[in-house]
Amino acid sequence: MCGILAVLGCSDSSQAKRVRVLELSRRLKHRGPDWSGLHQYGDCYLAHQRLAIVDPASGDQPLFNEDKTIAVTVNGEIYNHEELRKQLPNHTFRTGSDCDVIAHLYEEHGENFVDMLDGIFSFVLLDTRDNSFIVARDAIGVTSLYIGWGLDGSVWISSELKGLNDDCEHFESFPPGHLYSSKEREFRRWYNPPWFSEAIPSAPYDPLALRHAFEKAVIKRLMTDVPFGVLLSGGLDSSLVAAVTARYLEGTNAAKQWGTKLHSFCVGLEGAPDLKAAREVADYIGTVHHEFHYTVQDGIDAIEDVIYHIETYDVTTIRASIPMFLMSRKIKSLGVKWVISGEGADEIFGGYLYFHKAPNKEEFHQETCRKIKALHKYDCLRANKSTFAWGLEARVPFLDKEFIKVAMNIDPEYKMIKKEEGRIEKWVMRRAFDDEEHPYLPKHILYRQKEQFSDGVGYGWIDGLKGHAEKHVTDRMMLNAANIFPFNTPTTKEAYYYRMIFERFFPQNSARLSVPGGPSVACSTAKAVEWDAAWSNNLDPSGRAALGVHASAYGNQVKAVEPEKIIPKMEVSPLGVAI
Repeated sequence: MCGILAVLGCSDSSQAKRVRVLELSRRLKHRGPDWSGLHQYGDCYLAHQRLAIVDPASGDQPLFNEDKTIAVTVNGEIYNHEELRKQLPNHTFRTGSDCDVIAHLYEEHGENFVDMLDGIFSFVLLDTRDNSFIVARDAIGVTSLYIGWGLDGSVWISSELKGLNDDCEHFESFPPGHLYSSKEREFRRWYNPPWFSEAIPSAPYDPLALRHAFEKAVIKRLMTDVPFGVLLSGGLDSSLVAAVTARYLEGTNAAKQWGTKLHSFCVGLEGAPDLKAAREVADYIGTVHHEFHYTVQDGIDAIEDVIYHIETYDVTTIRASIPMFLMSRKIKSLGVKWVISGEGADEIFGGYLYFHKAPNKEEFHQETCRKIKALHKYDCLRANKSTFAWGLEARVPFLDKEFIKVAMNIDPEYKMIKKEEGRIEKWVMRRAFDDEEHPYLPKHILYRQKEQFSDGVGYGWIDGLKGHAEKHVTDRMMLNAANIFPFNTPTTKEAYYYRMIFERFFPQNSARLSVPGGPSVACSTAKAVEWDAAWSNNLDPSGRAALGVHASAYGNQVKAVEPEKIIPKMEVSPLGVAI
């Protein structure tokens, strides 16, 4: 993984331009502290800042084909690179890097090879034979990527906004699952799964098939030549990730190099719900657990740094990014270079508490589709940038292409929340891992109610942020909000406060247009707000805004919820996964 920056067709091959590209590349140095490089071919520049994880000794970039006519700078992990190498018997590879296959696949298949890659990636490929280039981003947008255009006819590519915002006339987020070709000068979608059309699937629920697909997604991500760990909040998603990793770590190449003891990490305010649950899970699955505490003031002090790094003014993203940012620094200080995390499950399975109010399976499924399509603007952005701020990579097995294919093909009737039948949010995942003979998790953790990360780190966290904003944004300022910020006008003092900071770092109109907006309750899309008339008066991204659903909803006195029904024992067959 790394930070990439490319300037293509700028009609300037001077030393001054090279110095400028190097200067901008250094803005991404936090993403790749292990090595930096710049390849120039005429008026095209490929720069990178490398975080070395696979083949740290020889995998520096750019990566080339045999005669160096094709150069690639890439931020990513290609999990099936060994299989792809076998399909390229007539090619000679210069490194052991998993990304070394990209240039050779292009030689064999032209621009139509991207869907062959199983992994997460953003790359720029320069073909010096005809001075053409292609740019591509992974299916869901796990890696961050932006594209910009200069007045001189140049095209700019950067892993982060800060690499190009000062030099482009217009820039925007590079769409996930797309390819940009200099020959066509337009985007083309390479990722076209059935769920993208939002047609309602009808496949029956097969708990074992779902379980096996997830286990495979986790196992393939244990590709590493450096130390790693797992983020463990004690919620369902991260607990399943940790439990599967711990169960199948032994026998992998990762275990041969770094041992079979998995390290887990959690962050929260003193007394936070996540801390207690995470400790229990860690004890149960046998990880070496690291618990980090922070105070509300610690978080407030980090707000400006976080907004600079994550490049958004979205309230829920900032709330959740701050504790993740603080935790990532601690993790990196221990010598760990990447972690496995649980992002994506709530979008795929309707795990957010507002899904309790979905009126039917059609709207339930369509909302999950909308949420997955928008992940690159929210949770993927947070997980990528708040960790990479300290040179730490996050891998997300729930967003594995094959796993999504299985999960999104299930008839959404099975995903619907039906409390009278004991079916709480993400019931299909809970049942899939409810193994009486070889349990993955304690039963009450497996059926723990959804906590959004910004809530689970401590309920006082969001209240503290709101209180801080109240001190810096006056009622008079809010009266003029629509005139000061006509696009995505902030409707709360907290949102106004974050917007002021963002605009100071990124004052361009393209920057403010790159951030999503619209009404939301408990992380819903604007469309789902229509499911409950009461929500329109309680628009807040916290899970506690789901009135009548969250056990600790604003105004509720209830402190805990137990699953209403224990799921019957499920027969289990051996996994049969090659490790």
